[in-house]
Amino acid sequence: MGNPDRDDTLVAFLDRLADAAGAAILPHFRSLLAVENKLEGAAFDPVTVADRAAEEAMRALIVRDWPDHGILGEEYGSERLDAEHVWVLDPIDGTRAFISGLPVWGTLIGLTRAKKPVLGMMHQPFTGERYVGDGTRAWYRGPDGARDLKARACERLEDAVLFTTSPSLFVGEERAAFDRIESTVRLSRYGVDCYAYCMVAAGFVDVVIESGLKPYDIVALIPVIEGAGGVVTSWTGGSAADGGRVVASGDPRLHDIVLRRLALG
Repeated sequence: MGNPDRDDTLVAFLDRLADAAGAAILPHFRSLLAVENKLEGAAFDPVTVADRAAEEAMRALIVRDWPDHGILGEEYGSERLDAEHVWVLDPIDGTRAFISGLPVWGTLIGLTRAKKPVLGMMHQPFTGERYVGDGTRAWYRGPDGARDLKARACERLEDAVLFTTSPSLFVGEERAAFDRIESTVRLSRYGVDCYAYCMVAAGFVDVVIESGLKPYDIVALIPVIEGAGGVVTSWTGGSAADGGRVVASGDPRLHDIVLRRLALG
């Protein structure tokens, strides 16, 4: 059974948003573009003309076609967050990879209804891949065809593949909690930002643990992972839609184990 909250018109609109973002981004990928730092001092939070152009293109389509919907975007802030439907946009999730010429970044396009994530896509225009979900089903389209996505079974932490963007995300007790998980899993890898979550949905990765996320980093990915049979929550088991400390697992049994380990200390 499909998701009763899903409107196929909105699913089709996801593709239009992805097309617009990709057209704005690709001319700048692997080019000598200028990079700005959104943070002062030693911290580095890069942004490029590609990030801004892609968000502008998506926002323009939303305002034109769905004027009663709200928007929350990484580069241009929020409008109408009290609307029933709100689009949550990250034009380039993984800008550090983007400016390094690595194709492990993606455009995140999420939709909430009454503050609940109900539709999401990760689009990688360079590889031509789209990972899409509505919370009850998830599917893939790319160079190797189209298929449904299904997270794999993994009930033991010792058998799990773990990803995080970087251990430097964790400070103090967070780092100790992450280290408890990492010391037990079969394999841990770093990097790839939104791709790690999509690999959970595709059945290649078992757990992603992160901290310090913003809503636009995770909202689009929640319906994809849940649609593939996985689980996404905060470290304490609550909603992950507001970002912060997030855990995504392909197997609900494994998710329970990870939450218990993160709570120890």
